[in-house]
Amino acid sequence: MAAVKRVPFIAGNWKMNLDHLQSIAFVQKLAWSLKDANHDFGAVEVAVFPPFTDLRSVQTLISGDKLEVAYGAQDVSQFDSGAYTGEISGAFLKALDCAYVIIGHSERRTMHAESDEVVAAKSAAAVKHGIVPVICVGETAEDLEKHGPSAVPVAQLKAALAGLSGAVDIVVAYEPVWAIGSGLAATPEQAEQVCAALRKVIADTLGKDVADATRILYGGSVKAANIAGFMREPNVDGALVGGASLDTKEFSDIARFQKHVGT
Repeated sequence: MAAVKRVPFIAGNWKMNLDHLQSIAFVQKLAWSLKDANHDFGAVEVAVFPPFTDLRSVQTLISGDKLEVAYGAQDVSQFDSGAYTGEISGAFLKALDCAYVIIGHSERRTMHAESDEVVAAKSAAAVKHGIVPVICVGETAEDLEKHGPSAVPVAQLKAALAGLSGAVDIVVAYEPVWAIGSGLAATPEQAEQVCAALRKVIADTLGKDVADATRILYGGSVKAANIAGFMREPNVDGALVGGASLDTKEFSDIARFQKHVGT
C-alpha cells in the first residue's frame, strides 16, 4: 500500500512582532519573493501567523490580491462569547477567514499557565468553528533529562485530543522548549523519533486514517540551513518557524526547502 501523501506545511509564527502596516509590507514581499522563485503552493503550503491586530489587514491583502499564502491566529479562546476581557473567539477568527490557529504554544503554557485541559478546550473550540488547530507540544531540558524523549509531548498530545473525535483536521507541532530561540535545534533523528511517537498517539486516539493524514511539524531554531535535514524524515511534514519567519528571504528559503532537500 502506498504511503499517504501529506502536503508539507511551513508555518511562520510572528509572535508579538510587526504591526498591521508592517504586516502588509511583509506579506506582499513574501508572496512576491515566492512567486519570483516559481514556488508551487500546492506542493508546499506556506502560512503566516500574525498578531490579532494584523489579521484584518492580512485578510484584506490576501483576498484582494488573490495571494496563495495562508494565515492563522496565534491563539483562540475556549469560549464562544461573553464576559472574557481580552479573549478572542473562534467565531471572530472564522469571520476573518483564518484557516489555522496555534494552540498550546510553550510560551502560552509557561507565561499564561495554560494547562493541558485548557489546550484541549481551545483545540475543540477551533474545530467547532471550522479552524484547523496547530496543537503545540514539547518538553523542557529538565523534562528531557527526567522523563526521556517523547514522554512529555506524548502526554500533552493525548490530553489535547481528549475532546476531539472523528475525521478531524488538525496539525501537530513538536517544539522542544529547550530548542526554541536557543539556536540549538534538535537533530533530525531526535525530531523523527518524537514525531513518530506523536503519530502513534493520533492513530490510537482518532484512528489510522486521521493519523496518516495529519501533518506533524518540527519547531525550534529552524532555518534555511537545517530545514532539509528535517524534511527528509518520514514523520516530519513541515516546520513551525519562529524568529526566522520574520526575515522574508530566510522564510521563503525555508519554504523552498525542496530545492536543497537532496543535498
